[in-house]
Amino acid sequence: MVKALFVLLLLLVSMTIASAKEMNGFDVSNSLIPTEHIKQGGPPKDGIPAIDKPHYVSAEEAGFLQGNDFVLGFELEGQAFAYPRYILNWHELINDQVNGKPFLISYCPLCGTGMAFSSSVDGKHLMFGVSGLLFNSDVLFFDRESESLWSQLEKKAISGKLVGTELEQLYLEHTTWDNWKVQHPQTKVLSEQQGFTRSYRRDPYSGYETSSQLFFKTLRSAPKEFHTKERVMGVEINGAYKAYPYIELRKHGKLKFTDTIEGSDYIIHWDEATETAKIETVAGEKVVSTVAYWFAWYTFHPGTEIFRGKENQE
Repeated sequence: MVKALFVLLLLLVSMTIASAKEMNGFDVSNSLIPTEHIKQGGPPKDGIPAIDKPHYVSAEEAGFLQGNDFVLGFELEGQAFAYPRYILNWHELINDQVNGKPFLISYCPLCGTGMAFSSSVDGKHLMFGVSGLLFNSDVLFFDRESESLWSQLEKKAISGKLVGTELEQLYLEHTTWDNWKVQHPQTKVLSEQQGFTRSYRRDPYSGYETSSQLFFKTLRSAPKEFHTKERVMGVEINGAYKAYPYIELRKHGKLKFTDTIEGSDYIIHWDEATETAKIETVAGEKVVSTVAYWFAWYTFHPGTEIFRGKENQE
């Protein structure tokens, strides 16, 4: 009897250790994040299907889009792409390439974060899928080659063979379809016809964007001075972070103004009608930024500086 209980105890301990080292089928034994902070999002691995062979149509053929639909606008090698946000709600990841240069479009509906990355790592082309796991309410995706887990907002692998490897973030805009189409009339548009049966116009996160509640806990709570889901344009300059809350940009009112980050001047562009925020150098070079909900930007960058708008600007 004692021997049987001892064997049972060993079995339970070994199962506990195994479960601590593996989540959704991923080895997290070398995770940079304490495993108790990695959460099951609900779907299993690939339960949210990434699009690996995207089908595009021309701007003229994109009659399914409305002018005020939000898109993620992306350019590479002289080609422009528009990714409707309502389609990304259902897939989160797009794997593609232009002229042999692979890239990843990622969108996390829980954090409002749409980000583009080069998916070339050490000369290898990686293909990514949705893990079904979250960190700080943000998507953890995985590469199919090594099964490493990657944090979108950390921009690096947090476990697996490629742990610690960083992804290069690429320039991407959050804007309306009308605005993007005017600037890029030759743009390709991600079609609704991707080989999946989805009611793309039905928002699986309906009401979430306006609610102050989160589905999943984060390591820290953002200050209440802004709504939890207030969109911000977040910028990283030489290891320093600055957030431009849209509510502050509205208050400021200017369409174009100069702001200082880490001792250098940058040009901020703001279009309230299309809710488009962009940043560039004084020489006119585009600067990579990240649009996110306030809680998400703060959770990952608690030391962030915050832009404060000044009312009644001339």
